[in-house]
Amino acid sequence: MKLVIKNLNKTYKNGVKAIDDLSIEVGVGMFGLLGPNGAGKSSLMRTIATLQKPDSGSVHFGDINVLEQQTEFRKILGYLPQDFGVYPKVSAYELLHYFARLKGITHSKERKEIVDSVLNVTNLYGVRKKHVSGYSGGMKQRFGIAQLLLNNPKLIIVDEPTAGLDPAERHRFLNVLREIGSNNTVIFSTHIVDDVQELCHEVAILNGGRILQRSTPKEAEQSIEGKIWSKEVTREEAIELNKSLNILSSSYTETNNLVIRVYSDDSLASEGFKQVSPNLEDIYFVALKNN
Repeated sequence: MKLVIKNLNKTYKNGVKAIDDLSIEVGVGMFGLLGPNGAGKSSLMRTIATLQKPDSGSVHFGDINVLEQQTEFRKILGYLPQDFGVYPKVSAYELLHYFARLKGITHSKERKEIVDSVLNVTNLYGVRKKHVSGYSGGMKQRFGIAQLLLNNPKLIIVDEPTAGLDPAERHRFLNVLREIGSNNTVIFSTHIVDDVQELCHEVAILNGGRILQRSTPKEAEQSIEGKIWSKEVTREEAIELNKSLNILSSSYTETNNLVIRVYSDDSLASEGFKQVSPNLEDIYFVALKNN
């Protein structure tokens, strides 16, 4: 099934245009939606999840008109928002059984099989009797995935799921998403380039409520092949070079100098720059700076 969004618009009462005539199609697999904070990612996710109405436009998932058939659509939707609350002093096992009953899974044997299955998929079975409120950040996010899998969703939306996780928790969470992403349509919304690089077969860059670019990570990198240059400079030199060059990013060296990455159609070899292979982070910054 394919998610098809056409000419979607949303402006809030304070005048902020969060979604600007956005059109996109998303098929089966992991789809990355990459953009800075405030780009409109969460507004788009909430609109697709039927938590807010757009001003205009349409959203279809397969044969379902999402904006007009919300109840039917929610039966096949799994949504993990950026922040979600949990009941205190309730175990994951109890809470998942409660959510399963809310989703219409009334037969006790079937419900137990489904709950056990999602606990195993998310690697939480061993801590199923522990209170969810006492889980670490990464465990809570994996619990969020477990609850959205209860109804075997066809479309899964995860909004900034790794923000605030330590490296080990992030790795475990991404492994869970990788496992479920092969057979479902998954929209992975984030500002973390490395997450998209690791998981997604397609990526769209969003800013100002508009899609700036869409491609596979490999195609995106090939589009700027030969145009990324690198050089180690002092901080003072970097400030001066920034006046004339398109500096995309910089990182400190052990000597407290900076290694800068520059986008340029022209050769910078005569200025001491070295041509380097582009990466998805370069694509991201080029798209943001050129639009």
